[in-house]
Amino acid sequence: MNILCITHADFEPPGIIEPWSKDRNYAFCICKPYKGEDCLQSWESEAFDFLIVMGGPQSPLKIDKYPYLKDEITLIKKAISKDKTILGFCLGAQLVGEALGATTQKSPEKEIGVFPISLSANGLEDPLLSGYPRSFPVIHWHNDMPGETQDSKVLAYSAGCPKQIIRYGSKIYGFQCHLEITKTGIADLIKASQANDDLKPGKFVQSPETLLKQDYDSINQSMIKILDRLAIFN
Repeated sequence: MNILCITHADFEPPGIIEPWSKDRNYAFCICKPYKGEDCLQSWESEAFDFLIVMGGPQSPLKIDKYPYLKDEITLIKKAISKDKTILGFCLGAQLVGEALGATTQKSPEKEIGVFPISLSANGLEDPLLSGYPRSFPVIHWHNDMPGETQDSKVLAYSAGCPKQIIRYGSKIYGFQCHLEITKTGIADLIKASQANDDLKPGKFVQSPETLLKQDYDSINQSMIKILDRLAIFN
């Protein structure tokens, strides 16, 4: 299987996803549009089966400030038209929604930390989340949330955000939350946040000390389980 992964910041890499792909001998290509790399060229030069769009500090609500996000939306539309498996995280989930005509929204609460999400009735029945408990911990680092389409289904929500996991199609999922970030990745995010005061205390904002004490290994194992299930779609 060939995987194309779009990233949006040096401090927000694919996390556990890249070693997962290498362990399974999948081809894994990273494209960095924020550094001037052409994601549409990446699409046309290789035959990809699985598109993964990562999170980042950008926002579709400020798309004129980040014009390369428009190319990413075009890329996602191409992938949808070719019936590719698509997974978006955070910003990536919002871009998937935008590609399908759903407008990104502000989340009711800013969430940064490890907090539980709860599965909806649709989530409990979804094959991607089969066997998961009704509530389980994931990683959060966001201000916005993806929009919904007429056919989308909200699979999970949290106390601070009503749209944590959305199924846009049988092979298209958006995760506002994260399961892929490793402990090293969290340390990098904490360091990067010092420039913008992102960790200012809030209702759903954990301190750097609390963030570094969380169990990311078990969350990453949940990510691997989900990735293995998505791989079966190809």
